[in-house]
Amino acid sequence: MAASKQHGLGRGLGSLIPQNLDTSLLINEGEHIHKLALDQLQPNPDQPRTVFDETALKQLAESILRYGIVQPLVVCPRGDGYVIIAGERRWRAAQIAKLKTVPALVRTTKELEQLEIALVENVQRVDLSPLEQAVSIERLHQQFNLPYSDIAKRLGKSESTISNTVRLLQLPPQAKLALQNGLVSEGHARQILALKGSPGKQEELLRLITSQHLNVRQAERFVNSVKSGKLTRTVLVVRLG
Repeated sequence: MAASKQHGLGRGLGSLIPQNLDTSLLINEGEHIHKLALDQLQPNPDQPRTVFDETALKQLAESILRYGIVQPLVVCPRGDGYVIIAGERRWRAAQIAKLKTVPALVRTTKELEQLEIALVENVQRVDLSPLEQAVSIERLHQQFNLPYSDIAKRLGKSESTISNTVRLLQLPPQAKLALQNGLVSEGHARQILALKGSPGKQEELLRLITSQHLNVRQAERFVNSVKSGKLTRTVLVVRLG
């Protein structure tokens, strides 16, 4: 069955610094997204997850009805249809939402193998920025359904290192820009992330780091002061060094 095509949404990292991970970062420039009928797709028999929370699926279905499927599924041709490599939850939720088609990236087995190798090599490049590493790791996770623990083994890194790198994608937009432009270090970024539930304090800490040239230890004191409720006194200490 022929699949209709539309242009991919891939853009450069420099122009995509959102609050949360922009899923278009997971798509290559110029890639085509296919619209595939739900009945053309089948779950991957090698998918480790076999139980899906029905309540969560219904919530996802409601979100899909309202906003659509933002991130395409990744599928591989098999027989007259396609097997789902990544996105089975979205496929199941689309069924609940009674959609007729879903957006998908179609890749051959060889393409998947080549892409996985390329991504692993990309993460290991010494000239890659922390955010670029995070995007590549998240792409391995999303497009290949790889747990972060497996990615850590393939990269020869600890699982905590991988998790901390991916968390950088949760930085506020201004902090991402500052990290990308070298105005703050990865250590500074982790301290900003520690205030994730307090956007105002994240913004204040970023301003202090860039204007007062706080080191990571001073930024950590600021974070501890916010969490302990002793902000005013601690900020004075921080500013005085």
